[in-house]
Amino acid sequence: MQRKYPNLCKPIKIGNVNFRNRMFSAPMGGTDITADCTIGPASTAFYELRAKGGAASVTVSECVVHPETEGSHMFHLDLETVGSLASFTYTADAIRRHGAIASVELSHSGQYAGTYLTDKNKKQGLSQWGPSAAIRPDGLPVKELTQELIDDIVAAYGNTAGLAKRAGFEMVMIHGGHGWLINQFLSPYFNKRTDKYGGCLENRVRFAQEVIDSVRKAVGVGFPIEFRMSGSELFEGGYDLNDGVEIAKLIESKIDLLHVSAGTYQRGFGITHPSMFLPHGSNVYLAAEIKKHVSVPVATIGGLNDPEMMEEIIASGKADVVEMARALLADHELPKKIVTNKDKDIVKCLRCFTCMAERAMTSTRRCTVNPLIGRELGGSEVIPSPHPGKVLVAGGGPGGLEAAITAAKRGHKVILCEKSDELGGILKGEQAIPFKYEMYELGVTLGKLAKDAGVEIRLNTTVTKEYVNKENVDALIIAVGSEPLVPPIPGLHGDNVVVVNDYYLEKDKVKSEVVVLGGGLAGCEAAIHLAQEGKTVHLVEMRAELAPDANIRHRPILLGEIEKNNKIYVHMEYKGLSVTREGVVCADVACVEHLVPGTTIICALGQRARRDVAEDLIDCAPFVREIGDCVKASTITTAIYQGYHAALDI
Repeated sequence: MQRKYPNLCKPIKIGNVNFRNRMFSAPMGGTDITADCTIGPASTAFYELRAKGGAASVTVSECVVHPETEGSHMFHLDLETVGSLASFTYTADAIRRHGAIASVELSHSGQYAGTYLTDKNKKQGLSQWGPSAAIRPDGLPVKELTQELIDDIVAAYGNTAGLAKRAGFEMVMIHGGHGWLINQFLSPYFNKRTDKYGGCLENRVRFAQEVIDSVRKAVGVGFPIEFRMSGSELFEGGYDLNDGVEIAKLIESKIDLLHVSAGTYQRGFGITHPSMFLPHGSNVYLAAEIKKHVSVPVATIGGLNDPEMMEEIIASGKADVVEMARALLADHELPKKIVTNKDKDIVKCLRCFTCMAERAMTSTRRCTVNPLIGRELGGSEVIPSPHPGKVLVAGGGPGGLEAAITAAKRGHKVILCEKSDELGGILKGEQAIPFKYEMYELGVTLGKLAKDAGVEIRLNTTVTKEYVNKENVDALIIAVGSEPLVPPIPGLHGDNVVVVNDYYLEKDKVKSEVVVLGGGLAGCEAAIHLAQEGKTVHLVEMRAELAPDANIRHRPILLGEIEKNNKIYVHMEYKGLSVTREGVVCADVACVEHLVPGTTIICALGQRARRDVAEDLIDCAPFVREIGDCVKASTITTAIYQGYHAALDI
């Protein structure tokens, strides 16, 4: 078979182990970590899904090697805890049975113990240990590790690696990046020691070398050791790329794969995990430069989801392996689709951070575009219905499309009606904002998948009670979405006003000075985009905070983009009273009126569920289900999740 992406699909031998392609599933934290810190069945299924999807390697994340000095509630692997070894064995087996190599990340957070605790107050009761005594930015004291504790931790890395091998893992990854303990020793910012572990670079690398030696002794020659490092810490006071090159040279002879990431978790989350405001592959240059100086294979990572970009990375010699995390949540079958030349079917990651926000909020996982994530135990295969019927889906947004695809996979005859001339629903509006373009592409991809699944799509078709009766369907899924909220503010219907949903149709109307009325997520992202185009933007919000509807991972990055852009002027606790040719007249909290200047007004005051449409259809078929924004204006995540499960219930 002629592979469209031959370099990505090419096998690679690392140590004595053969990997089926160059696409690895990077570490992602588990979900149901038991009270004893073993791997729960939901986490086993979570990791297994990426193996089923064709990844060459799947790495179980964050196995804490030394709980005595790192009391985070993450995975532990030991012989004392009942079920610990067994849980790792079952997980390794679940990964390997699908042809992927099971790996586990050996970790110690050092002075950042407790980062992943849902109850952050519990961090107060943890001992924080690091290379040097310090006070953390949040006020928690950090104790300096003694030589005795260092020796104990080094030995623990080896003991845990040996147990991982015993459990059936065929590779281990040593986490030496992102601000965790090994990185803290490498970093001049964290490491102020004056003994053999501090000072010059050779001394700061010593702890990492001792850890690798301990692991090698436990697993033996030929067993692959992957070392994850930050190519540069990317902040003032940390080490830079030149130092990253030297660190790599000092450890390469001891490892089998050098995994080059970027930054530190605590001082650059949106850089280590490139946000939608950064280019895809923005950290690849670090791996590419380090690869020039080492002979060991190099892996790269960072917002990668495009097959052409990843193929070029391998073909040009920037790296030998590409690793993905979020991209394989969005579409766990991404590697399989690339290998089988079905890359046009890939559902791309939106870099919206729903996955990471959900873990922080509920200790589970969820993905905006993949309803299986975190709920894999419910089944990852769509089972054909024993009683296929006729299904009508009203609405061609993301929820309706997901419902139609799933119902068609179950063997139903599916008709999807969309009242406009294009599929995608609210996603259509994202095509004019470059950093959100993949949201628009989501609608395009889902439309293709629906057609490929045999869904009959009828555009320019409004579903009414009479229409449903005429079609005589067995099931109706109501996905008619929401509509923009345009309150009765004088002048808000003027020709100098553009509703944010319609910006893609009317962007030529937008002049050089803009007022964005509404500081929710949509308004903030519109303001950032317009400022990036060079326009002066006044962002007006009635509440005391911006973007409260953004998730807790995306929101700080979003606010940082607003803060650093000198073209954006924020007006908080301003209530819009009227729109004029000169701007928006607003009242502040003291009821004093102000004119916020702008020749174009973007109305971004939120969405309202189309309840009237939904309620008119509610009794039109034996099985009826309302999904997505027509129930309550919400998120793409909610729409897709509800659409998928509505179709399973028919």
